[in-house]
Amino acid sequence: MACQTTENELLELSHFLGQEDRDLAILGEGNTSAKIDDDTFLVKASGSCLETLGGDDVVACRFDALLPMLDQDDLTDQQIEDHLLACRVDPESKKPSVETLFHAYLLSLPGVNFVGHTHSIPVNQILCSPMAEQFATQKLFPDEIVCCGARSVFVPYTDPGLRLSQVIREKTQAFADEFGAPPRVILLANHGLITLGKTPGAVKAAMLMAHKSAEIFVGAAALGGPVFLSDEDVDRIANRIDEHYRQKALKL
Repeated sequence: MACQTTENELLELSHFLGQEDRDLAILGEGNTSAKIDDDTFLVKASGSCLETLGGDDVVACRFDALLPMLDQDDLTDQQIEDHLLACRVDPESKKPSVETLFHAYLLSLPGVNFVGHTHSIPVNQILCSPMAEQFATQKLFPDEIVCCGARSVFVPYTDPGLRLSQVIREKTQAFADEFGAPPRVILLANHGLITLGKTPGAVKAAMLMAHKSAEIFVGAAALGGPVFLSDEDVDRIANRIDEHYRQKALKL
């Protein structure tokens, strides 16, 4: 029953993120995942469409068949393909997304049960520009901090697949070591963004707010350049009692 509930939540999240007029993903872009238990998780099948994702387009995978790959640097493309097929709980199910490995890693972090990855148009306008790292490390307005955190992880462009998953692990672990918790947003240069959280709502909130923040950033850049909040202002918003209450009310 829990697995069916998780699958339904994942499908609803996928349809939400894949809705074409949101400008987050089109065609086969993006992917989503959800933790079932400590051994298994669900992930979007390769080539499927978020907006129309069905039960047959979701693949149950095993963590223990994937996570050891993060410590291997000498795998060929064919070996990686073989590992992706071998990690399926049901060998008759579809092939999982090529980015399944970073989903496995992120879902193994404390408090992370859902992950969404999209190619938001305004976010990618920034991530394909010289201002990409500024967008990750500076904040423009309070709600951005409430929903996306005081900082985001920034990952320079890396070849998708195993190497990207390894760099995501490296950058995310460094973030967790510094801030004591996983990030809410991971920004991939020249690629897209990842949002993660305990609930589908947390993934949606961070995704939508990052998308809105990017639109504001792009507009501010066109009007002379973004005016960022000071470190003191960011810290104040991140630690206000009323903002923590609002985060709980929003199930972030």
